[in-house]
Amino acid sequence: MEKDPVCAMAINVETADWSSTYEKQTFYFCSLGCKDKFDKEPDKFFPRKK
Repeated sequence: MEKDPVCAMAINVETADWSSTYEKQTFYFCSLGCKDKFDKEPDKFFPRKK
């Protein structure tokens, strides 16, 4: 199980319908809406430390 980075829902990676790769890591989503939000602004969910 992985956590959707947008809404924090638990996602079964074996049955997930939506995923994206960001900085060589795959993220899984509960819905197309969460995937779209992530794809538009991934740094919003993983801000870089300065």
